[in-house]
Amino acid sequence: MDAFAETPDHHGAFPRLSDEQTARLAPHGVRRPTRPGDVLFREGEDCSDLFVVLAGKAAVIQDERVVQVHGPGRFLGELGLLVGQKAFTTSVVCEAGEILAVPTWRLLQIVAHDPELGNLILRAFLIRRSLLITSGAGLRIIGSRYSPDTRRLREFAARNRLPHRWIDLEEDEEAEALVRNLGIAPDETPVVILGGTQVLRNPGNAELAREIGLPVPSAPKDVFDLVVVGAGPAGLAAAVYGASEGLRTVVLDAVATGGQAGTSSCIENYLGFPTGISGGELAERAVIQAKKFGAYLGVPAEATSLKRRDGHYSVGLRDEQPVEGRTIVIATGARYRKLGVPRLEDFEGNGVYYAATLAEVAFCRGEPVVVVGGGNSAGQATIFLAGHADSVRLLVRGDDLAQDMSRYLIDRIESNPKVEVMLRTEVRELAGHHVLEAVVAEDTRTGERLRIDTRAMFVFIGADPCTTWLAPEIALDDKGFVLTGFDDGLPLETSMPGVFAVGDVRSQSVKRVASAVGEGSMAIRLVHEHFTRRQASQ
Repeated sequence: MDAFAETPDHHGAFPRLSDEQTARLAPHGVRRPTRPGDVLFREGEDCSDLFVVLAGKAAVIQDERVVQVHGPGRFLGELGLLVGQKAFTTSVVCEAGEILAVPTWRLLQIVAHDPELGNLILRAFLIRRSLLITSGAGLRIIGSRYSPDTRRLREFAARNRLPHRWIDLEEDEEAEALVRNLGIAPDETPVVILGGTQVLRNPGNAELAREIGLPVPSAPKDVFDLVVVGAGPAGLAAAVYGASEGLRTVVLDAVATGGQAGTSSCIENYLGFPTGISGGELAERAVIQAKKFGAYLGVPAEATSLKRRDGHYSVGLRDEQPVEGRTIVIATGARYRKLGVPRLEDFEGNGVYYAATLAEVAFCRGEPVVVVGGGNSAGQATIFLAGHADSVRLLVRGDDLAQDMSRYLIDRIESNPKVEVMLRTEVRELAGHHVLEAVVAEDTRTGERLRIDTRAMFVFIGADPCTTWLAPEIALDDKGFVLTGFDDGLPLETSMPGVFAVGDVRSQSVKRVASAVGEGSMAIRLVHEHFTRRQASQ
């Protein structure tokens, strides 16, 4: 039996380049001979090249185990290569031969200008990232399930689609011994281990971002043409269109790219994706586009203020220097709304979740789950979870799913035998000692209460606008959303000239991904018009 048998392709994760495709890549890279034991890239370190195996074989190592072997025509790497993140695995030559090393900056050009080859590589990278996430590769988060900082780090990793594994100090005795052996005091947990050796003691999100290679704010200090605050679909669209039209652009987000849409397991009604696309993948593709056109990205970068300064605007950031811009696009969206039930905070991250992705599925696979909400986000989560959970109960406050949910989602829910829809039903209590054990729901027509045994409740009941950081001159409606379209201004322009609002944060906006993307792109035309008006008035 071949000790280094090649790993079969899984749904396009490990495609083999044709001779013609390899020949198209060859002018962009350098050929190198390889010997057994040569390390092509190492977990936790920067990786600046795409490696194509021309002859011989290379292995991918995860947790000191060979998990993949690739031969001639295969290429090594994953999504982090395109977005500047450090490697989450190690690759070692296991059979002598030759490789082609293509620098990342050339790879980005190929993705941009060779659609066939670029799409093949990008699709493989996106699938590989999903495989890494489900396999528990990457960084280790060791901490107590009761720790708010543990929940913060887990959420940050999940929202940024960082491959990681959480090790619970409450249940894993070996983890507790490891922490003691490292000389880490209880108040220094949680800890994050990178590359198997680097230990971070209760790092802040910005520190972890820097160490893992996320694009923390590092943009030039002069004035940008456009500052986009918020990296959901609306903000990313503004960044892509702004940068592509020659505006010096920076986009900032407090937590992760993708916004609320980034937590969606599958968006099926977005134009151009007939089989659907996950919110995370949509965001990752948009980030690559924005970087291709030269936009700067900053994550995490939490906006704390907006001020006029010397004819332009200054966006204050928590723990970072302000960013200056001639125009601003507000795309901060909204924060998840929480249920008004006792002990909710006790179970957040320990049974109560506000996203339904592969990261959350790991905690409830094969078990009954509860979804709360009646909109599209709740419907998408229900369908996704039904593919992994034993059963799904969908609790809806209203008396008709059609009130807030798209018809295609309703049809799929009603035809799925794993899903039970409970209308006019609200959560009243959460039960459990240390983790969620049950949800007590009430039928609001009869007052009857039902205990539903579950270890996972997913909440999708809307959101409140993220507008507390804005200048007092920005006019808001009675619910805190940004007002736009004043008589003497431009469409999407706020009460401050040159400051525009797009997506969910805007008053009266249509809460759909396609609408947000449309508003983000439309804002760029209005930015140009603002510059024209300003120049004419001088």
